[in-house]
Amino acid sequence: MQIKNFMVDQSLKELTEHRTVVLPIACYETTINQNIHGYISLHWHDEIQFVFILKGEVIFQINEEKVVVQEGDGLFINSGCLHMAEEKKPSGCVYICLNVSPHFVLPQELYTTYVYPYIQATNLSYLYIDANELWGKTILDAIVKINQWIQQKSLYYEIDITVQLMLIWQNLIISGFQLEYDQTEMLKNQRMKQMLNWVHVHYAEKIKLDDIAKAGQLSRSECCRYFKRMLNTTPLNYVIDYRIQKSLVLLQQAESNVTEVAYQVGFNSTSYFIDKFRKSINMTPLSYKKFRMNLS
Repeated sequence: MQIKNFMVDQSLKELTEHRTVVLPIACYETTINQNIHGYISLHWHDEIQFVFILKGEVIFQINEEKVVVQEGDGLFINSGCLHMAEEKKPSGCVYICLNVSPHFVLPQELYTTYVYPYIQATNLSYLYIDANELWGKTILDAIVKINQWIQQKSLYYEIDITVQLMLIWQNLIISGFQLEYDQTEMLKNQRMKQMLNWVHVHYAEKIKLDDIAKAGQLSRSECCRYFKRMLNTTPLNYVIDYRIQKSLVLLQQAESNVTEVAYQVGFNSTSYFIDKFRKSINMTPLSYKKFRMNLS
């Protein structure tokens, strides 16, 4: 079952519990344009993620890098990495999403040797899974099987899934990716999450660039470089975009009105909110509200 409006905490960590009743995994098909925002917004989680593109082309951003994943191919996204996804062009893109706790992919005795080094590597935020490579095709076939077994819940399916997870991880290692560890990269990711966390706690208040920079223990100029490099925007434009995203949920409440929503999410002018909303969503807040009400 697709999650159309997953919740995140102030640091953008996804709050969805990625597990079945008995297994610490989640596997489901996602249609990108059915998400409440029309795309998969920026978030992160402790689980590692594998995706298999069933239809269309998807643009993923992982930390500060963007990659286009073709139909029939897939992607590995490492634990703790900020990521988002959008269609390359409107086509109803669909992909299988498999999230799994790193502690569950192999027996605990093998975790330190074969899993921990990979989730700690600073040069492995993601890995493209090419279906034309034997190791890649093996991983993608296993994702399909896991998705089917979770839906069907056939006899002993939990055991079948654990076997396929070990096969997936073995083939990830077989890919031959060379691991690196850079303390500077670790610190950079930590500071970025600290700044995002601060924005998401205080977005409804008056925010200055100095406030965001202080949260990341950076100068104003370095703070701007972080946002430009990792999110391709400025810190204050990110605040505006985040406020608009928060307003989307509020506007879908029957009793809400545009002026109240504008002030609730931190705008001190209704006209300014309407202008920024129109430029971001391509319709006015009132039109969006009517559109969503008609859909429901």
